[in-house]
Amino acid sequence: MTAVALYIRALELGDLGDIEEIEQRAYPTPWSRSMFASELAKPTSICLGAFEGDELVGYVINSRYVDAWHIMNVAVVPERQRRGIATALLDRLFELTRHDERRGFTLEVRVSNDAAIRLYEQLGFEGRGIRRGYYTDNREDALIMWRDPRAT
Repeated sequence: MTAVALYIRALELGDLGDIEEIEQRAYPTPWSRSMFASELAKPTSICLGAFEGDELVGYVINSRYVDAWHIMNVAVVPERQRRGIATALLDRLFELTRHDERRGFTLEVRVSNDAAIRLYEQLGFEGRGIRRGYYTDNREDALIMWRDPRAT
Protein backbone atom coordinates (compact mmCIF):
# COMPACT_ATOMS: atom_id res chain seq x y z
CA MET A 1 0.00 0.00 0.00
CA THR A 2 1.36 3.41 -0.95
CA ALA A 3 1.30 6.13 1.70
CA VAL A 4 -0.77 9.19 0.84
CA ALA A 5 0.56 12.59 1.89
CA LEU A 6 -1.40 14.44 4.53
CA TYR A 7 -2.75 17.81 3.38
CA ILE A 8 -4.22 20.34 5.83
CA ARG A 9 -6.59 23.10 4.77
CA ALA A 10 -9.40 25.24 6.16
CA LEU A 11 -12.68 23.37 6.42
CA GLU A 12 -15.61 24.52 4.29
CA LEU A 13 -19.37 24.07 4.52
CA GLY A 14 -19.07 21.47 1.75
CA ASP A 15 -17.09 19.30 4.19
CA LEU A 16 -19.96 19.06 6.69
CA GLY A 17 -21.11 15.58 5.60
CA ASP A 18 -17.63 14.11 6.05
CA ILE A 19 -17.13 15.97 9.35
CA GLU A 20 -20.43 14.63 10.64
CA GLU A 21 -19.54 11.07 9.68
CA ILE A 22 -16.20 11.21 11.53
CA GLU A 23 -17.79 12.90 14.55
CA GLN A 24 -20.44 10.20 14.89
CA ARG A 25 -17.81 7.47 14.72
CA ALA A 26 -15.38 9.17 17.10
CA TYR A 27 -17.59 10.34 19.98
CA PRO A 28 -20.42 8.92 22.12
CA THR A 29 -22.08 12.38 22.20
CA PRO A 30 -21.35 13.87 18.77
CA TRP A 31 -21.80 17.50 17.88
CA SER A 32 -24.73 18.30 15.59
CA ARG A 33 -24.29 19.42 12.01
CA SER A 34 -25.57 22.88 13.00
CA MET A 35 -22.88 23.20 15.70
CA PHE A 36 -20.18 22.57 13.09
CA ALA A 37 -21.84 24.92 10.59
CA SER A 38 -21.94 27.64 13.23
CA GLU A 39 -18.21 27.30 13.98
CA LEU A 40 -17.28 27.18 10.29
CA ALA A 41 -19.19 30.43 9.73
CA LYS A 42 -17.59 32.36 12.62
CA PRO A 43 -14.85 34.76 11.58
CA THR A 44 -13.19 34.12 14.97
CA SER A 45 -12.86 30.37 14.43
CA ILE A 46 -10.06 28.40 12.83
CA CYS A 47 -11.37 25.08 11.53
CA LEU A 48 -8.84 22.81 9.87
CA GLY A 49 -9.21 19.48 8.13
CA ALA A 50 -6.55 16.84 7.44
CA PHE A 51 -6.96 15.12 4.09
CA GLU A 52 -5.35 12.05 2.57
CA GLY A 53 -6.06 12.60 -1.09
CA ASP A 54 -9.69 13.75 -1.21
CA GLU A 55 -10.63 11.96 2.00
CA LEU A 56 -11.12 13.92 5.22
CA VAL A 57 -9.40 11.92 7.96
CA GLY A 58 -9.43 14.38 10.86
CA TYR A 59 -10.23 17.91 11.96
CA VAL A 60 -9.74 20.51 14.66
CA ILE A 61 -12.29 23.19 15.56
CA ASN A 62 -10.85 26.18 17.38
CA SER A 63 -12.50 29.42 18.47
CA ARG A 64 -10.87 32.68 19.51
CA TYR A 65 -12.01 34.13 22.82
CA VAL A 66 -10.90 37.38 24.45
CA ASP A 67 -8.02 35.82 26.38
CA ALA A 68 -7.55 32.36 24.85
CA TRP A 69 -7.91 30.09 21.86
CA HIS A 70 -10.38 27.34 22.77
CA ILE A 71 -9.78 24.02 21.06
CA MET A 72 -13.36 22.83 21.00
CA ASN A 73 -13.17 19.62 19.01
CA VAL A 74 -10.44 17.34 17.68
CA ALA A 75 -11.31 14.11 15.90
CA VAL A 76 -9.57 11.56 13.69
CA VAL A 77 -11.13 8.64 11.83
CA PRO A 78 -10.85 5.80 14.39
CA GLU A 79 -8.78 3.45 12.19
CA ARG A 80 -6.28 6.26 11.49
CA GLN A 81 -5.73 7.35 15.07
CA ARG A 82 -2.23 7.33 16.59
CA ARG A 83 -0.58 8.08 13.24
CA GLY A 84 0.24 11.75 13.87
CA ILE A 85 -2.84 13.29 12.25
CA ALA A 86 -4.08 15.12 15.37
CA THR A 87 -0.53 16.30 16.05
CA ALA A 88 -0.21 17.65 12.51
CA LEU A 89 -3.54 19.49 12.82
CA LEU A 90 -2.59 21.05 16.15
CA ASP A 91 0.90 21.97 14.95
CA ARG A 92 -0.68 23.77 11.97
CA LEU A 93 -3.10 25.56 14.32
CA PHE A 94 -0.19 26.71 16.51
CA GLU A 95 1.65 27.89 13.40
CA LEU A 96 -1.36 29.93 12.22
CA THR A 97 -1.73 31.60 15.64
CA ARG A 98 1.94 32.09 16.55
CA HIS A 99 1.67 35.87 16.00
CA ASP A 100 -0.87 36.07 18.86
CA GLU A 101 1.44 36.29 21.87
CA ARG A 102 -1.25 37.15 24.41
CA ARG A 103 -3.64 34.22 23.94
CA GLY A 104 -2.84 30.75 25.16
CA PHE A 105 -4.84 27.63 24.34
CA THR A 106 -7.38 25.80 26.44
CA LEU A 107 -9.35 22.60 25.99
CA GLU A 108 -11.29 20.00 27.92
CA VAL A 109 -10.65 16.28 27.68
CA ARG A 110 -12.27 13.30 29.40
CA VAL A 111 -10.27 12.34 32.47
CA SER A 112 -10.33 8.73 31.23
CA ASN A 113 -8.82 9.58 27.81
CA ASP A 114 -5.19 8.82 28.67
CA ALA A 115 -4.02 8.79 25.04
CA ALA A 116 -5.41 12.28 24.34
CA ILE A 117 -4.05 13.65 27.61
CA ARG A 118 -0.57 12.31 26.74
CA LEU A 119 -0.80 13.87 23.27
CA TYR A 120 -1.78 17.26 24.68
CA GLU A 121 1.00 17.09 27.27
CA GLN A 122 3.52 16.34 24.51
CA LEU A 123 2.27 19.49 22.76
CA GLY A 124 2.87 21.65 25.82
CA PHE A 125 -0.50 21.52 27.59
CA GLU A 126 -0.77 21.17 31.36
CA GLY A 127 -3.73 20.14 33.49
CA ARG A 128 -5.19 23.15 35.30
CA GLY A 129 -8.45 21.95 36.80
CA ILE A 130 -11.47 19.69 36.60
CA ARG A 131 -14.98 20.35 35.31
CA ARG A 132 -17.13 17.98 37.35
CA GLY A 133 -19.78 16.01 35.44
CA TYR A 134 -18.93 17.84 32.20
CA TYR A 135 -19.86 15.11 29.72
CA THR A 136 -23.59 14.59 29.29
CA ASP A 137 -23.51 10.92 28.25
CA ASN A 138 -22.08 9.60 31.54
CA ARG A 139 -21.38 12.70 33.69
CA GLU A 140 -17.64 12.05 33.41
CA ASP A 141 -15.35 14.82 34.58
CA ALA A 142 -13.27 16.84 32.13
CA LEU A 143 -9.65 17.78 32.67
CA ILE A 144 -9.12 21.44 31.79
CA MET A 145 -5.79 21.85 30.02
CA TRP A 146 -3.86 25.01 29.20
CA ARG A 147 -0.96 25.76 26.85
CA ASP A 148 1.03 28.95 27.27
CA PRO A 149 1.08 31.15 24.14
CA ARG A 150 4.86 30.86 23.94
CA ALA A 151 5.04 27.08 24.40
CA THR A 152 7.39 25.34 21.99
